[in-house]
Amino acid sequence: MKTFAGIPTKYADYETAAVLLQSIPYDGTSTWGKGADKGFEAFLRAAENMELYDIETDSEVYRKGIHVLPELTDFDSPKAMYEATYELTQEALKTNKFLTFFGGEHSISIGIIRAFYEHFADLTVLQIDAHTDLRPQYEGTPYNHACAVYDASQNCNLVQVGIRSMDVEENEFLDRRQCFFAHKMHRNTDWMQDSIDLMTDRVYITFDLDAFDPSIMPATGTPEPGGLDWYTTTNYLKMVFEQKKIVGFDIVELAPIEGLTAPQFLAAKLYYKMLSYHFY
Repeated sequence: MKTFAGIPTKYADYETAAVLLQSIPYDGTSTWGKGADKGFEAFLRAAENMELYDIETDSEVYRKGIHVLPELTDFDSPKAMYEATYELTQEALKTNKFLTFFGGEHSISIGIIRAFYEHFADLTVLQIDAHTDLRPQYEGTPYNHACAVYDASQNCNLVQVGIRSMDVEENEFLDRRQCFFAHKMHRNTDWMQDSIDLMTDRVYITFDLDAFDPSIMPATGTPEPGGLDWYTTTNYLKMVFEQKKIVGFDIVELAPIEGLTAPQFLAAKLYYKMLSYHFY
C-alpha cells in the first residue's frame, strides 16, 4: 500500500485515518509549463525523506492517520475531469474525515470547491495564488486552470491572497475589497489579519504553489516574480488555522524540474505543516 511519507501502515489505514489524501494528477489545460501531472509522485518521494516531527507545534501529526486514496485519472476532457472530481468530493464529504487534495493543475479545484460550498453553508474559499484565475471560460471551456475560482467567486465568499498577475478582462469579476495584491502586501503589515477578518467561520484553502516566489518555488507552470516567502506564508497559515475552522484544502501546480528536488520538499513540508496546524 502506498503511504504518505512512508508512515507505518497502521497510521495509513482508511478506517482509522483522520485524513484522506486524494491525488488528481491532471494537466490537460495548462497553457505554458507542463508537468503538473508528475507533481504528486515527486511530492511523495520527497515526503518519504522528510522528518515527521514538527518542531513548531511539538507534534507528529501523521499519528492522526493519513490515508492515500487511489489517483483519479484518465479523463477525456476538462468537463469529464470536473465532473469526476465533483462527484468524488461529494462522496468523500460523507466520511466526515479531513479531506486534502493534491494536483495536478489548478482546474482540479473547480469541482472540489463546488462540492464543498454545497456541503457547507456560508463557506469562504481562501485562494493563495499568483493569479486571479477569474475567467468565466478560457480556450473554450469553463474548466480551465485560468478559471479555477470563477465559480467560487459567484457562489461563496472568496478571499484572494498573493495576487500579482491577471488579465484586464478579469477586473469585471474581481472584488478588490477581498483581494490582497502582492505589491501591497509587502508594504502593509496588517494584511494578514485584515484578510482573516473577511472570512466566515468555515474556510476551504486552495493553494497554488506559484504563490511562492520563484526563488524558492520555480517548479510550477506559470512562475511570477514577487511572491511569498516561506515564513510569511506559514505564519499566515497558522493564523488562519487558529482563528477559523478549516474544512479542507488542496495544493496544486507542482511541476517538477529534473535534477532540482527542493521544490517538492517545500510542497511536502507545506502539506505536513498545514496538517500540523489543523490538528495542533
